[in-house]
Amino acid sequence: MIDRLVRWCLGNRAIVLTATALIAIAGIRAIYQTPVDAIPDLSENQVIVLSDWSGRSAQELEDQVTYPLSTALQGLAGVREVRAQSAFGFSMLTVIFRDDIDVYFARTRVLEKLNSLPFKLPEGVTPKLGPDATSIGWIYEYYIDDSAAVKAGHGLDLGQLRSLQDWFVRLQLNSVPGVAEVASIGGFVRQYQVDVNPGRLQAYGIPLSAVIENVRGSSRNVGGGNIEVAGRDITIRGLALVRSPEDLKSITVGYSEGRPILLGQVAGVGMGPEPRSGALDVGGTEAVG
Repeated sequence: MIDRLVRWCLGNRAIVLTATALIAIAGIRAIYQTPVDAIPDLSENQVIVLSDWSGRSAQELEDQVTYPLSTALQGLAGVREVRAQSAFGFSMLTVIFRDDIDVYFARTRVLEKLNSLPFKLPEGVTPKLGPDATSIGWIYEYYIDDSAAVKAGHGLDLGQLRSLQDWFVRLQLNSVPGVAEVASIGGFVRQYQVDVNPGRLQAYGIPLSAVIENVRGSSRNVGGGNIEVAGRDITIRGLALVRSPEDLKSITVGYSEGRPILLGQVAGVGMGPEPRSGALDVGGTEAVG
């Protein structure tokens, strides 16, 4: 067999050389065009659904959020399995589709189902889809190095570094083709914090619910329509976005003896870090990445 094959190749050198050249060209083309993963994604074809319900126990989430959602998503076309997990404050469902189902078709089907649920979820619970990439698609980690700024005498604290990461670095990386998500970690998420004094509320006769409602509705702009003045249209707007703790302190939360009671009179207002459950450590020092 080998002897006949060698004799045929020697007798048809033009065909052999042409086939060899075509195979070589196809191989070179495949090197540049075939996608190659450093770590092949062997995970299942899945769509993750996340739901937050702050302050609720895992049992409440299981009964009122996780179980109803899992039963509703079970009947979607192409669904092989629905895995559910309930924890304190949040619920996570992993909808496993057949391997022949396109992942974006699967996400569309899940989103359509979430928008047309036959039941009502508890107030404040809004299911949302997780990123369209699995943990195996994790490319790399990075951290923001501010050592040069520290040496120059204008270093940033962990809250400022986290703001830099969330509002500048992350947005730039999200625009890179192929990036599904940039998950920030470390540092402190800055927020306005209001520490209400119960004794002062009782003295002024203001319920806590009134404070919450007034603070919630204070930071927003409203439109007032248009008026015509001297042949010109003037747009009327109310600007009330909170830009500093002083703006919050001036919010009216109630009245006592005909006088307005401001938030600063019944509570301490300032900037502070959001509670966190983890940190990023680089060489024994906290960082943001």
